[in-house]
Amino acid sequence: MKNIIHMKDIDLYNKRVLIRVDFNVPLNNNIIISDNRIQASIPTIKYALKKNAKVILMSHLGRPKEGEYCQKLSMQPIIQYLKKIFYKNKIYYSNHLKPITIQPGELLILENVRFNPGEKNNDEILSKKYANLCDIFVMDAFGSAHRKEASTYGVGMFAKISCAGILFASEINALTRALKNPKQPMISIVGGAKISTKFKLLKQLSKISDTVIVGGGIANTFLAIDYNIGKSLYEPKFIPLAKIIRAKNNILIPVDSRVGTKFSKNSLAIVKKPYQIQNNEEIMDIGDESIKNMIETLKKAKTILWNGPMGVFEFPNFSVGTKALAKNISKNQAFCIAGGGETINVIDMFNIKNKISYISTGGGAFLEFVEGKKLPTIQMLETSKKKHYVS
Repeated sequence: MKNIIHMKDIDLYNKRVLIRVDFNVPLNNNIIISDNRIQASIPTIKYALKKNAKVILMSHLGRPKEGEYCQKLSMQPIIQYLKKIFYKNKIYYSNHLKPITIQPGELLILENVRFNPGEKNNDEILSKKYANLCDIFVMDAFGSAHRKEASTYGVGMFAKISCAGILFASEINALTRALKNPKQPMISIVGGAKISTKFKLLKQLSKISDTVIVGGGIANTFLAIDYNIGKSLYEPKFIPLAKIIRAKNNILIPVDSRVGTKFSKNSLAIVKKPYQIQNNEEIMDIGDESIKNMIETLKKAKTILWNGPMGVFEFPNFSVGTKALAKNISKNQAFCIAGGGETINVIDMFNIKNKISYISTGGGAFLEFVEGKKLPTIQMLETSKKKHYVS
């Protein structure tokens, strides 16, 4: 973080501080289903208010058609939620981008940024409108750090000064700790449906990990190198690349699986070796022997990086492997960093949030950072420091 200004390095008193937060939370009939992302942003907001800043918040929510208002994706439920937390502070709402006068210690929440034309393509005019709202721009939405959009990147290029928020900085520090100088042995876990979306991640992690445990459709592609795996989800085009990774690295592939004949929560789970799988069966979880191998491997870990489930954890009959993984990690003394939407769902499902060393709020940003890519918002913050050096 040496090349980036931290918000704690700046005098915020009486300043208009625009914070890009990640309030992209799941809603059902205007009720917030999971408040994890909002809660992760609270320390940054509280700090700015405590320093008597004039605080402005902006975020995207869902995927509305850009430039059109959509009541179902309005920030109103989030505003009501924040009023309960910041009940001592005056809270305002704005559905336009004209400068609004608020006092130190007050909070202004802007409407969903994706209602604004030009948001996703980083429109310069829109970026300047955001920048004109503030004296200081704080990037705290790590979940959107990989997006070069007007509210994440463009605003920072035109703001008088741009810096990292508390959450953003902690994300970078935790990931750097896990990737740059991890305590060995390091064990990585990569699950999920498609190897195509995580091939670069696998390549990068295999370079720095003692073992990479694979599950889900990703493991199926490795199994398909040698076996007929029925109607299981896998990607034939990636079999040659999976062969290369398997040959060069220590990849822990399932030796048995839980299979079913229907993709249904009512489907009966049968444990089979790969060579026993029939054409009408599909793999939906790892088997008992694979669970034992996974747990034995994790016993050695000093650092664990976790992204993705072992199977279709939403179906009770096929949640055994993912549950065993979650419970084992929760008891492990290793430094564990977990990230990705499905991973967070697993953590919530099995109630192990307080047992994980660090949970990243990022999905795509988490993956791209681990892959070794330079996130555009980090480049933006580095540019800001070069223009406005703060000692």
